[in-house]
Amino acid sequence: MGTAGILLPALPAFSRPVSPEMLLEPGLDVATKKRLADAAMNAAKSKGASYTDVRIGRYLNQFVVTREDKVENIVNTESYGVGVRVIADGCWGFAAVVDAKSEADMAKAAEKAVAIAKANAKLMKQPVQLAPQKGYGEVNWKAPIQKNAFEVPIKEKVDLLMEVNGAAMKNGANFVNSVLFMVNEQKYFASTDGTYADQDIHRIWPIFNVTSIDAKSGKFETRNALSAPVGMGYEYLQTNPADKVTGITTRYNKGYDMLEDVIAAAKQAKAKHTAKSVEAGKYDLVLDPSHLWLTIHESVGHPLELDRVLGYEANFAGTSFATLDKWQSKSFNYGSKQVNFFADKTQVGSLGAVGYDDEGVQTKKWDLVKDGVLVNYQAIRDQVHIIGENESQGCCYADSWSSVQFQRMANVSLAAGKTPLSVQEMIKDVKKGIYIIGDGSFSIDQQRYNFQFGGQLYYEIKDGQIAGMLKDVAYQSNTQEFWNSCVAVCDEKDYRLGGSFFDGKGQPPQSSAVSHGSSTARFNGVNVINTARKI
Repeated sequence: MGTAGILLPALPAFSRPVSPEMLLEPGLDVATKKRLADAAMNAAKSKGASYTDVRIGRYLNQFVVTREDKVENIVNTESYGVGVRVIADGCWGFAAVVDAKSEADMAKAAEKAVAIAKANAKLMKQPVQLAPQKGYGEVNWKAPIQKNAFEVPIKEKVDLLMEVNGAAMKNGANFVNSVLFMVNEQKYFASTDGTYADQDIHRIWPIFNVTSIDAKSGKFETRNALSAPVGMGYEYLQTNPADKVTGITTRYNKGYDMLEDVIAAAKQAKAKHTAKSVEAGKYDLVLDPSHLWLTIHESVGHPLELDRVLGYEANFAGTSFATLDKWQSKSFNYGSKQVNFFADKTQVGSLGAVGYDDEGVQTKKWDLVKDGVLVNYQAIRDQVHIIGENESQGCCYADSWSSVQFQRMANVSLAAGKTPLSVQEMIKDVKKGIYIIGDGSFSIDQQRYNFQFGGQLYYEIKDGQIAGMLKDVAYQSNTQEFWNSCVAVCDEKDYRLGGSFFDGKGQPPQSSAVSHGSSTARFNGVNVINTARKI
């Protein structure tokens, strides 16, 4: 997100513009979806498929985009279609069809998928080994939202963003843009294992970017929103004071006050002009969850995807240093004993929360790193035999009915500390440190090992006290060294979610949404560099 504007992401395939009212129209009823799915599965079986799954998807998006006192864009889209995946002659095949509403359409897609599988089988080195999966019968899951964002009038959303922009300008910003992203995935899954799962998934992300220009130097400073994208409804923007965690800047556990955040952002962006430029060196870092989520995402979430570990996937920053031999040793030191990472597709309010993944596997929670030791990966049905398991972990996803589902990152989070510890208490013990809030630029190598991260706000810590604002800060480390430098994690009262609304992977690329939770954590002796551009 730059100062010139916030770019819209790529929309699901075959998206078409619709009116806001059409976003609220019901899709196909469950009985019709089941009839269509059965038609596809029967056709695939008749052509020789040993396994078939069908995904009937309706994907709805609304984006409201503003800048200063203008509405730049309002986008409402719908994408509907069917994807059919089969195993025939031991090999995968996939075909999709847009706007499929007849049994003939379904049969045609299924027959094409089988033909593709049989053609692929001629080049196959070994057959697909699919983990057994029990059928759940007819089941459903719905995100526990309180208010459907699509039911809120466009005017109310525009008014909110205009108020946000106006508040930024009144408090020192020279430029501001703001956006509301809203998504609803209506997904139906059926398979020859006997599962018919109907799911209704909602996500929302309010964001802004403020820019302050120093009139004398012409230099600019920015501050982005500290909001987290979430799997919630419009209630996320209607905060309760009890949901807030107070600190240097107000932070949020459940709800988000966009107006309060943008006022703080405008003042902080202006204050950055006179902030002290950091002196490079070793510091103890106190990292807020609004910052730490991205470090978790890049240095833990991605390298523990089993397809990257195996070298099957290398797009979007490579494979993984966390190879199978490290896991097999049962003693690989990923981090200190304070470090416990878990994957969880069931966490309420998270971006990745669903009842069943896109292979019809019921979702769950599992450990990745326990007391600092690597204990597991993220894997799906045709991978888990490689790590000696006979059940998928339920982290398969496709970003559209027209995309082939594959292994995607689950919500990967750092467990809160077990000993009561507040942020203030953590800072009191820091002699020379930096407190970092918000995510910024980052870079990581092709094995997800050596990295550099920046943030939004930086505060110097001297002898247990906040000594003022810093700028030009980034820290460098490698994954193992960094997580082994973790000496403390605040307790669950400070636990909050961050996440990526548009996380890319694959070729052709797909986008998914994933959350990462943590409490504030301390890392000792981390190398900090000065990022100021020398002219």
